[in-house]
Amino acid sequence: MSPSEKTNRYTEISQKHGDPWIWGIYIMLLIISVVESYSASSREIASQGIYMPIIKQCLFLGIGAVFVVLLQRVDYNKPRFLYIMIPGLAIITVMSLLYVMFFGEVINGARRAMTLVPGLITLQPAELAKLSIVTILSYIFAKSQKNQDISNKGLVAAAFAVAVYGGLMIRSGLTNTLLLIAISGSMLLIGGARLKKIGILMVFFGIMFGFFFIIKHNNDKKEETFKETQREMQFEAEAGSVIVENEADKGASKEVGRSGTWKNRVREWWHSDSLVYRPITAKNQQEMFSRMAQAHGGLLGVGVGKSRECSRLPLAFSDYIYSIIVEETGLVGGIFVLLLYLSLLGRAAMIVRRSKRVLPSLLVIGMASFITFQALFHMAINVGVFPVSGQPLPLISKGGTSIFVISVAFGVMLSVSRTIANYGNKKNKVDETPIIEGLDAENPTEIPPKNVWK
Repeated sequence: MSPSEKTNRYTEISQKHGDPWIWGIYIMLLIISVVESYSASSREIASQGIYMPIIKQCLFLGIGAVFVVLLQRVDYNKPRFLYIMIPGLAIITVMSLLYVMFFGEVINGARRAMTLVPGLITLQPAELAKLSIVTILSYIFAKSQKNQDISNKGLVAAAFAVAVYGGLMIRSGLTNTLLLIAISGSMLLIGGARLKKIGILMVFFGIMFGFFFIIKHNNDKKEETFKETQREMQFEAEAGSVIVENEADKGASKEVGRSGTWKNRVREWWHSDSLVYRPITAKNQQEMFSRMAQAHGGLLGVGVGKSRECSRLPLAFSDYIYSIIVEETGLVGGIFVLLLYLSLLGRAAMIVRRSKRVLPSLLVIGMASFITFQALFHMAINVGVFPVSGQPLPLISKGGTSIFVISVAFGVMLSVSRTIANYGNKKNKVDETPIIEGLDAENPTEIPPKNVWK
């Protein structure tokens, strides 16, 4: 097949189904997910049986695949789709974040989830927030384009949106808030914002986070002092007397002060070079067993399904699945998985350069940045570059909410790539002007389409 025939075939597939490279990355991640999530589920097998973990994972991946197939066939600039994706998703996200903040289930010392169907479906709103912030910022930056720059009004609106989401999410995990800021920064660059404005916005977020951390740390200290006083009163009370019961203490025994947890994790991470000399304890077992798994893997790994540490490493099937991947496939397999996510971001950048308007550009790069940054955060935590925290590996770690959200992100990217590929196609003509007024700003990073798909 000649180069021109390959290009024509490539364009034809893109016009019908979306970018083939994105499809290839998505399918490869599905395969890795099925194999590695089952291999890392030793702890779950002990309580759920041999086949239940893989059945649940395949069920979640199957539902996610339905989302991808349906969304890639939808024209992203239809008003109905945009109204569902932007204000509709934002309302659901904020309401669920507020609910979880006060009434959510405590997971690993923080309120993170809400139960939709007992024993079957649990929702983690922080995952929804990552998807929602991409759609909100895409809308704000598309509406506020001015001379290939983002207006001050648009910058303030974006800062407000990120601040609201960050404030609602920070109790459920520091890395989620940092991930939110990373996504916002990448979208600011593609949106055409000047580096000076990006710098000002990052300084603002840093100051805001500092104030929040100080206030939260003081509140945690007061709460701990109050609980200690209550424990002393109970200890000193005579047997059979009425014991003062503190309702807040019941929940506090489950939910811990996060500022102290963050400080301890950062302190442990700073001195992690001496882990080899430390005994394995309940506090450092995740770090210790994850490093042991990676060291055991070596260059080529011990083989799929032959992991030694999956039965000892807590959360091996979710927050530490990358360590199991490295153990079973070695450094080579770990680099391959890393390159898959980086390739997704690179492919999204190529699609962005072919887009005529800023809205689809931001949707594509925002979704790709969200997936890639989350993967990088997960890997960095596993290898010790970042402090210990919970962050799933997109599409590979177990968890229904994360899989569904990542699937929606892939569906949106494929929808936008399919629509862009149809620009100028007489057989499948696509309206290049959005129906919603004010979203027709030109893409400041567009380049001529010649040879883009080669």
